[in-house]
Amino acid sequence: MPLAVLLRLPVAVARAVLAALRGRLSALCWSLAPFSLSLPGWRRVSAPTPAESAEPRREQEWDAASPTPTSVNYHFTRQCNYKCGFCFHTAKTSFVLPLEEAKRGLAMLKEAGMEKINFSGGEPFLQDRGEFVGKLVQFCKQELKLPSVSIVSNGSLIRERWFQKYGEYLDILAVSCDSFNEDVNVLIGRGQGKKNHVENLHKLRQWCREYAVAFKINSVINRFNVEEDMNEQINALNPVRWKVFQCLLIEGENCGEDALREAEKFVISDEEFEQFLDRHKDVSCLVPESNQKMRDSYLILDEYMRFLNCRNGRKEPSKSILDVGVEAAIKFSGFDEKMFLKRGGKYVWSKADMKLDW
Repeated sequence: MPLAVLLRLPVAVARAVLAALRGRLSALCWSLAPFSLSLPGWRRVSAPTPAESAEPRREQEWDAASPTPTSVNYHFTRQCNYKCGFCFHTAKTSFVLPLEEAKRGLAMLKEAGMEKINFSGGEPFLQDRGEFVGKLVQFCKQELKLPSVSIVSNGSLIRERWFQKYGEYLDILAVSCDSFNEDVNVLIGRGQGKKNHVENLHKLRQWCREYAVAFKINSVINRFNVEEDMNEQINALNPVRWKVFQCLLIEGENCGEDALREAEKFVISDEEFEQFLDRHKDVSCLVPESNQKMRDSYLILDEYMRFLNCRNGRKEPSKSILDVGVEAAIKFSGFDEKMFLKRGGKYVWSKADMKLDW
């Protein structure tokens, strides 16, 4: 479309035209990826990585048996509207795969044995106001027929209309909440303006009841909340699972020279974490995860659909499954399948099997 014509269009129409052009350019870039096209702000998924440069390690990984990607955590965006000081998947890029490419990768994972997909970030509801993750949720449940589809979100951007449109396809919504004291949430960075994180948590709990979505809470135990007693609030909210994590340092993400966060001040000892767990041992839905359990027992895909190996205290990426396939990429994941099962990674995760009192 000539520029002169574009300038005469109403603003809303002009924006729509530009958005369409951007979408076409993105699709063109992906179709030409094998020819190493290089454009400003765009990179191939299979760009060389530190993991690929280490020849001895690569040979060792290629010889290893491939684990099954039973449960996968897909961090399709690193962007977030919160600034949690301990975050270990930070906004180092703004890249998000085109929707159809993301669907292609998810279909490959299903073919390789995936039963559960968890969409995370960053904040997954930032992209297209929740439409992007909504379409992926619908695709995974309706087209791929996965037993379990879940989302981890800070909850601040979720609206009831999203549940009305996509709630039937979602098994579990996990909302991050580290404290029931709003002042502590602000200290941590889990807040936005005058919005009350705890009040919003209760609203989301009610919507999950109304739209038959299993409700879960994730909490990161750190220096600012380690002394808190959450028994009463958790029992009142009655989530299907309360996942309690120990604050974890990942070099290049929340500690180290090239990190976007300085999480050292949030770190607690193993003993302090155990004391928190002991204080809440009577909460039936409590699912504790220490640093040792977390580091190797999750299959994590980044925004380029690369598996992230955290065994060495960093996130070392594989090649993208879109370039080399799931079986080749997963050998670099560092995934400990035995620890995954030991920590209870496989549980009743389909809402059809939970027999919940919504």
